[in-house]
Amino acid sequence: MTTLKETSIGSTVKVKKVNGEGNLKRHIMDMGITKGVEIYVRKVAPLGDPVEITVRGYELSLRKEYAEMIEVE
Repeated sequence: MTTLKETSIGSTVKVKKVNGEGNLKRHIMDMGITKGVEIYVRKVAPLGDPVEITVRGYELSLRKEYAEMIEVE
């Protein structure tokens, strides 16, 4: 299992599964991060938080706790 947090800068990955429960999982999915969508990792802040990604044509910054919940392939 690989998570979005472990993905290297410049990589494009596909979402395999969004982990988590309740409102937190819903929040991630409301941002457009759903199973099967492609995510491009633009950059990662020096301390690893946040992770900047491009998803569905827009740019998004994710906290590393959120990035750990997203399984990718």
